[in-house]
Amino acid sequence: MKNFVEELQWRGMVHDVMPGTEKHLKEQMRAAYVGFDPTADSLHIGNLVPIMLLSFYQRCGHKPFALVGGATGMIGDPSGKSNERNLLDEQTLQHNQNCVKKQLSQFLDFSSGAENQAVLVNNYDWMKEFSFLGFIRDVGKHITVNYMMAKDSVKKRLTGEAADGMSFTEFTYQMVQGYDFYHLYKNHNCTLQMGGSDQWGNITTGTEMIRRICGGKGYALTCPLITKSDGSKFGKSEGGNVWLDAKKTSPYKFYQYWLNTSDEDAEKYIKIFTFLDKETIETLIAEHKEAPHARLLQKRLAKEVTVTVHNEEEYEKAVQASEILFGKSTSADLKNLDEQTFLDVFEGVPQAEISKTELENGLDIIAALASETDFLKSNGEARRALKQNSISVNKEKVAEGYSITADDLINNQFVLLQRGKKNYFIIKAI
Repeated sequence: MKNFVEELQWRGMVHDVMPGTEKHLKEQMRAAYVGFDPTADSLHIGNLVPIMLLSFYQRCGHKPFALVGGATGMIGDPSGKSNERNLLDEQTLQHNQNCVKKQLSQFLDFSSGAENQAVLVNNYDWMKEFSFLGFIRDVGKHITVNYMMAKDSVKKRLTGEAADGMSFTEFTYQMVQGYDFYHLYKNHNCTLQMGGSDQWGNITTGTEMIRRICGGKGYALTCPLITKSDGSKFGKSEGGNVWLDAKKTSPYKFYQYWLNTSDEDAEKYIKIFTFLDKETIETLIAEHKEAPHARLLQKRLAKEVTVTVHNEEEYEKAVQASEILFGKSTSADLKNLDEQTFLDVFEGVPQAEISKTELENGLDIIAALASETDFLKSNGEARRALKQNSISVNKEKVAEGYSITADDLINNQFVLLQRGKKNYFIIKAI
């Protein structure tokens, strides 16, 4: 057994912790849970902090429960949000739950048979049996409106900008989440709930419910909400969420997100999002400070997270793809890229379409550079660039007289033209 609270503290992952929690966890193996919203069929990197909480918990010898909020996902949590969520049907929720479990399996052991093997539960399984009258009679009577109104998350919604205030549905959210904690406490001896700092009010409603209904003792621990040093939102890129699903965010883009982290953020993130030990991380930080231009921290952070979420092979492919833009690479390296990664690497590069039939007899390089694509302004400019040896086709230098054929196609549809080091153009054969 490792000291879980101590582990989180040096990693900068403790915001609030209920008194007695550390002592409680040091006594024996304990069960704890974190809730996940199942409104999408993939988690995103904004979910990584609670995932890491559970993973560190299991690695310290305790038993983690991942709760998929099939019932609460139908309501909408008022904490920090201004609008209610959409309702989902059972079939969609089941699909999303299966996808979420698969992603959590990259971080948690669900199958070894160990005593502290992780368990996935869905609060819809016990909430669907409740009638409205049954819930307000058996559960609602234990928590006063005064208690619920005192929560910061409720106060903010009632006094905030939202003109419509807060619906009864959302107001009761903390009751439902509190009942989850009570249910897991009673049926699985789950004594700790964890989450982001915005969840403190909901979590403590659960501890209060445990105390009032059965005289038990529940514990709470929250971690800080992750921010970026430049003030922008963590977990968002220009294209929106950074997803854990490779179909929604390619491993290349995922890797790039972490690689582009600032020095200040990388020092914070490597403690939170990797399983590296304290000594290794401190050594990495010291080495990075000696030669920040080498970006050792960012490279190691990007490697660790990409390998965990995807795998070693996808990480290697992401590194190779990165080097295509910034390092020395060959035509063979380009042709090894799958279509999505190719498009991600050269996102924003101008394109022109030509017919594949034009490549049957070969497309003259001057026409390819000028009249067929407008990459260069004129045939004269194309000839001058070729004489200066500054033109490449698929990263290979070419001279006047070269013809582009179907053999040059990447993924049977792209040709990459390049002038100098940084000017790219894509021909798409259709």
